Amino acid sequence: MTNPYQASPPPQPPPFTPGAPQRRGNNKFVVFLVLALVVGGAYGASKVLGADEGKSSTSASASASPSAKPTAKDPGSPESSSDTSSAWKVGDCGGPDASKGADAYKRTGCSDAGASFKAIDIKEASILPGSIQCPAGTDVMIEVSISYNGGKSSGIPTNTVCGRNLSNEHPGDAGAGGGQLVKGDCVTSQAKEVPCGGSGALKVLGLVKTKEECPSGTTDPIRLTISVGRPYDVICTDG
Repeated sequence: MTNPYQASPPPQPPPFTPGAPQRRGNNKFVVFLVLALVVGGAYGASKVLGADEGKSSTSASASASPSAKPTAKDPGSPESSSDTSSAWKVGDCGGPDASKGADAYKRTGCSDAGASFKAIDIKEASILPGSIQCPAGTDVMIEVSISYNGGKSSGIPTNTVCGRNLSNEHPGDAGAGGGQLVKGDCVTSQAKEVPCGGSGALKVLGLVKTKEECPSGTTDPIRLTISVGRPYDVICTDG
């Protein structure tokens, strides 16, 4: 007879059945796939960034445009203007570039109808305009500068073109009253260049740093205000 007060034995746990072993090869494949995706993504990003950088530098280079502007009244102080060609060399010709402004010039063929001057010398650009000295006979001085992205603002100066007019008018000749001041020109008592032969015109005998350096015959040396870069401070005149 079964004892109603006897406790029932606890249920037995189900028999343990070991699971299938994991395949380590699958993990290796997953790791390889992740690495491949990472490397591929990095390579693609570098190509895109490289392409963008290439476009930026090419664009800046392609849009680099030089500018030139003559100084009619004071060739000793060239200024920059709008776009033209930077590859100037002695013997090149240039003329006005109406599409860029009233004072803009561009390189042209010497036989072109718009050619007005020929380059007789090419000087290095300088941030001190007075330090640039063109040869005798220079009628115009043109500063060539590079501007970027087609901008019309002043760019980076590269060269100064010393030009002589193709016409028979040569204000840069000694005594003619124009161009840079040279020996043989004439000035007023206020050191303003004027054509020789006029009333009050003083003949320039030399351009020196001190009055003591003036040549014989100088009766009225004119001391100028200090200008950084200018090679002379005194105009020796015959008064």
